[in-house]
Amino acid sequence: MSTALRIAVAGLGTVGAGTLRLLNENAEVIAARAGRALQVTAVCARDRSRDRGVDLSGCQWFDDPVAMAAEAEADVVVELIGGSEGAAKQMVEAALAAGRSVVTANKALLAHHGTALARQAEAAGCTIGYEAAVAGGIPIIKGLREGLAGNNVSRVYGILNGTCNYILTQMSAGGGAPGNPVERQSFEAVLSEAQRLGYAEADPSFDVDGVDTAHKLAILTALAFGCEVDFDAVFVEGIRNVSALDVSYAEELGYCIKLLGVAQQVNGAVEQRVHPCMVRIGQPIASVDGVFNAVVADGDFVDTTMYEGRGAGAGPTASAVVADLIDIARGTVLPVFGIAADRLSRLPTLPMERHSCAYYLRLLVLDKPGVIAEVSAVLRDADISMESMLQRGRAQGEGEAVPVIIMTHETSEAAMRAALDRIAGLEATLEPPQLIRIVDF
Repeated sequence: MSTALRIAVAGLGTVGAGTLRLLNENAEVIAARAGRALQVTAVCARDRSRDRGVDLSGCQWFDDPVAMAAEAEADVVVELIGGSEGAAKQMVEAALAAGRSVVTANKALLAHHGTALARQAEAAGCTIGYEAAVAGGIPIIKGLREGLAGNNVSRVYGILNGTCNYILTQMSAGGGAPGNPVERQSFEAVLSEAQRLGYAEADPSFDVDGVDTAHKLAILTALAFGCEVDFDAVFVEGIRNVSALDVSYAEELGYCIKLLGVAQQVNGAVEQRVHPCMVRIGQPIASVDGVFNAVVADGDFVDTTMYEGRGAGAGPTASAVVADLIDIARGTVLPVFGIAADRLSRLPTLPMERHSCAYYLRLLVLDKPGVIAEVSAVLRDADISMESMLQRGRAQGEGEAVPVIIMTHETSEAAMRAALDRIAGLEATLEPPQLIRIVDF
C-alpha cells in the first residue's frame, strides 16, 4: 500500500466536521478508490474542546491557519474558513508557496482571486480543488473540466443558491385564484421561515441579493470559456423585489420565477448576469424546487446537459471536498480552470445594457382613464412592443391603485430601462415599476 495522503484541515464547522466524518466512516472505500489511505494529520479551529463526532487526538492542532499551511506535516491543505480576504487567502497562498495542493469550498476567494491563485498553483506544480465551491454535491466542476473537455461550451446557467430557490418555491405554494396573491406568502415571511429552519443566515444579504450566485457564476464562466475570472463583470440583481403578486401572475401566464446565474458567449464577448427570471413551466430547470441546485451546460457536440442535486449542507459539500482529495491522492493534477493559467483569455464583456430579451413588467398605477394610453405611448416611443397586458378588476373607486401587468416582445435592456424611468415619472405611477426578465433556453 502506498503512503497515506496527509491532510491538514482549517475550519471545523459544519462542512469541516462533515468532511472529517466522511473520511472516517468511508475510509475503506475511499482508500480503495484513491489507491492509498487519506489521513488527517493536522487541524485548525477556534475551539479545541468541541465534540465534532470524530477522534482528533492524533492530529496536530494549530491556532493559526497560515502557520498550519506552511508548517504542518501534510501533503494537501483543506481551506474551509471562508471569505475572500484575510486568513483564508493568506493560508491558501502559504500552502501553495510550500508546494502543497489545496482543496477549498471558498467561492468568494476564487471569484475574486482565482486567476492569480491558479497561476501560483501551476507555477508550484500544485493544483486547487474546488468542487465544493460551486453547487455543493453536484460534480459540475469535474463535469465541465473533464466530462465536457472536448466541447466548445457556449452557455452555462443554473440555480446556484438553495436559499433563494427555497424562498421562491415557498412563495409559489398555496395558490388561490389566478392573479390573487392572498394565499401566497410574502418574501419577508418566507425569508423569516428559512432563517428559522437554518436555510438562510441571520444576515441573508449574500444569498438574497445574488452575490453568492455571482461568485459561483464567475467561477463557472472561467472554467466553461477558458477565460480569466472576472467577478466585477457580473451583473447582479437579487430577489428582494419579487412579490407574491409576481409569483401569482407568473403562474397564470405559464411561468415560474427562479434566480438564475447565466453566462454565455455572444459574438466573441462574455455575458455574465444574475437576476430573477421568468422560466416557462415545463422546462427542466423550472421543476428544480426547494434547496436544490441545478446547472445546465450547452456544448457543441454534447448538446445540452443538466446536473441537479443538493447545493449545500454538511454531507453534499463534504462529498465534493473528499472527491477532490481522492483525485490528489491518485496523483491527478489538472489546470485549475481547465487550461494553463497563462493561457486564460481576457474576453471582452458584454454590458447588461446590450442584453436583449422579453420582459414582464409590474406597474402600480391610478385607476383612471388615459393611464394605460400614457404607458403605451412611452413603450411605443422606446420601440418596445407589448405582447399582452393584464389588469384584474378595478379599484373600489376611480383614482385608487391597481396593478397592471405587461408582457413585452424582445427588446434591449437599455431601451427597457429608459422606458421604465419615463413610466416612473408619470403622475399616475404610484411606485417604481418592477421588471423580471423572461428567459427562453
